[in-house]
Amino acid sequence: MNVRARQITMILATATLLVVGLRVTAQDPAGTPAVRMPASKHTASVPSSKRDPESQTGAASSLPTFEDVTEKSGINFRHSFGEQKLSSIMEATGSGCAWIDYNNDGLLDLYVVSGRYVDGATKFSKPDGANATNHLYRNNGDGTFTDVTEQAGVGGKGFGMGVTVGDYDNDGYEDIYVTNWNSSILYHNNGNGTFTDVTAKAGVENPHFGTGATWLDYDRDGKLDLFVGNYLKFDPNAKREFFSADAFPGPLDYEGDADRLFHNNGDGTFTDVSHKAGIDNPLGRAMGVTTGDFDNDGWPDIYIANDTMDSYLYRNNHDGTFSNVAQDVNVAFGANGEATSAMNPIFGDYDNDGWQDIFVSDMRYHRLFHNPGGKGFWLDTTVETGVASVSGQYVAWGDGFFDFDNDGWKDLFIVNGGLHWLIPMEDSVLRNNGNSTFTDVSSQLGDYFKVKKVGRGACFADYDNDGYIDAFIVVLGGKGILLHNNPPPVGMRNHWLTIKLIGTKSNRDGFGSRLEAIAGDLHQYSEAPAENGYLSQGDPRPHFGLGKHTEVDKLIIHWPSGIAQELDHVKADQFLTVKEPSDAPAGTGGKGR
Repeated sequence: MNVRARQITMILATATLLVVGLRVTAQDPAGTPAVRMPASKHTASVPSSKRDPESQTGAASSLPTFEDVTEKSGINFRHSFGEQKLSSIMEATGSGCAWIDYNNDGLLDLYVVSGRYVDGATKFSKPDGANATNHLYRNNGDGTFTDVTEQAGVGGKGFGMGVTVGDYDNDGYEDIYVTNWNSSILYHNNGNGTFTDVTAKAGVENPHFGTGATWLDYDRDGKLDLFVGNYLKFDPNAKREFFSADAFPGPLDYEGDADRLFHNNGDGTFTDVSHKAGIDNPLGRAMGVTTGDFDNDGWPDIYIANDTMDSYLYRNNHDGTFSNVAQDVNVAFGANGEATSAMNPIFGDYDNDGWQDIFVSDMRYHRLFHNPGGKGFWLDTTVETGVASVSGQYVAWGDGFFDFDNDGWKDLFIVNGGLHWLIPMEDSVLRNNGNSTFTDVSSQLGDYFKVKKVGRGACFADYDNDGYIDAFIVVLGGKGILLHNNPPPVGMRNHWLTIKLIGTKSNRDGFGSRLEAIAGDLHQYSEAPAENGYLSQGDPRPHFGLGKHTEVDKLIIHWPSGIAQELDHVKADQFLTVKEPSDAPAGTGGKGR
């Protein structure tokens, strides 16, 4: 028996070494080592003045810093999960937030979602949040906000989860869709500072455990459709066995559930086309969802981060249907083929090669997938890029893929917090080195990153219109945090350009548009998505950091209608409103780079 035990031990040790090796050298299905393309592959899009990793940690004074300005902003939001002790997977999921200019004054306002006490569901300890609601804060334009929840009529109902914002009826006013446990709400913006609950009238009721949701024009008819991710069939009264250290049953203790796609009929109503579109897999466990055109064909695709199982990448077939190609292109699992707790996906072109890559936050090991160019085998580059350095020690939820220092390269902001227990953690910022690697610069960006809390959703936007992206963090069972991105001293700041899109043939928000900005030797690509954070939505205005360039030589906008619009010599450091030319002939879309 002892000999046999030693043999088993040696076999297990060998298997462990093989797994570790696979993490470093990801392999394709044929077993051939997949080598990460060197930075020189994208020489044309990398400025001659690009940074090296060592310079990342050098002049800290040239970096912006994030300051907690919650108290002086007047935002007094406290999230509730319905009771005082974290007791179920529903409570642990948390909630999100969204930036929305609901009154069209050019200033982004803030909508934050909360759970609350629900009789019969949050029942395992002393109740909390019996009067908790969602909140809408109006931006006063001076760094402060006013709570207008009651007068706007958007306090919500039920146990709130996620939120997405979009002008679904193209009337020029942004509407709000909120997911809850076992319900949902569609708030129509009345254009006078108030909203009306039109959920039943519109036909977008979702009596499921809704999580991430997103607006998209999947058939490119100029009207926003609605995709809703559903988590699992949670039953607070069901008896489940679980490991006591976990505090409550996990996701595999419940059945999965199907996601839903609602087609916009153009008359204020929607039709559930989930089955027809091929996205109603009843085994899914959606946490976060996002949209992006991963193959540059001009049609929006959908990525769903599923919990403890394979994630989905739905390719748009251009005929009202989708095909799940996640396993075919290697974005269903992590580098080792593991199905861990994926939280939220974000599309973003981190190496400026013109193809949208994907970052997925996770409770164990993040995933940064590099897009090989629309076709072929994606590579999990988490190790090679340095993203792995902030993976294993944290449980990650909210995430942002944006250029926090305006140098022309998209960085990563990751929000962390305990899962089964209220274990506080600090957040992380990974700065893009411009050579397909990232460096953790959190310690250089202010005292906030020394503070630990139980983070969940996060939304990122330039709320004070100073050209630098700020953040709001939802804290599970705690007070929300507003972070202001303080620019470096004058003379050390980088330039920027932010674009507000107004669609005419396309949906009015311009969601699904693909933008190219060429400034000297800096060539960037961005898309205008709705959902881009865990249960949350950020700034709807595409943003470009420009480094030291004082103008964009050429700005190209590929609208969902197929129209390609070009603007030359656009001055930096401005908010530029671009209206889609209604008289231009529509092309095939997705081309013209």
